[in-house]
Amino acid sequence: MAEKDIIALERQIFELTAKLNELRRDNETRPVPDYRFATLTGEVTLLDLFAGRDRLLAIHNMGQGCRYCTLWADGFNGMLAHLEDAMSVVLLSGDPPALQRDFANSRNWRFRLASHGGGEYIVEQTVMEGVENMPGAVLYERQGDQVLRKNSCVFGPGDLYCSLWNLLGLAGLGEAEWTPQYRYWRQPEKMDDGGANLLE
Repeated sequence: MAEKDIIALERQIFELTAKLNELRRDNETRPVPDYRFATLTGEVTLLDLFAGRDRLLAIHNMGQGCRYCTLWADGFNGMLAHLEDAMSVVLLSGDPPALQRDFANSRNWRFRLASHGGGEYIVEQTVMEGVENMPGAVLYERQGDQVLRKNSCVFGPGDLYCSLWNLLGLAGLGEAEWTPQYRYWRQPEKMDDGGANLLE
């Protein structure tokens, strides 16, 4: 009986997700300012981040201090080429540009990066009212020199945007039983190469 209930609920979630995406497609846009961001190559505007495209997916990442945001970005990085075929993509955080790039390199991320520096953008374009640095994403559209906010979403354990949670769910695991880490390798007690100059 439980298996039939699971299949029925999966079908219902599938149908509700299709309905959600229809609502998003028809959602009205609203104009937003042409915010400014810092990058390693200098200041850019929100309009610049479109890179000539009509759509921009702005991923709101809390920065290198959040293991959960790192998990989401690791997943998006794997499908970045597919996303960039459809729209421009940028990962935004409050970290300074050099720190963003160092951390991205350590994760093999290929995202374009920009820093909002904790300023007006993240306050006014938050994905959750009243929470300035909430992880999520905003979809912007461009009409000439006008930027329009179309849709947004919040990232969190069990959401639609990180497939890992559904796979963990198959094993009966959730946020209470598993927490993402930056790395899973553990240094062996004895190093066969002698262990000189090994960084922790």
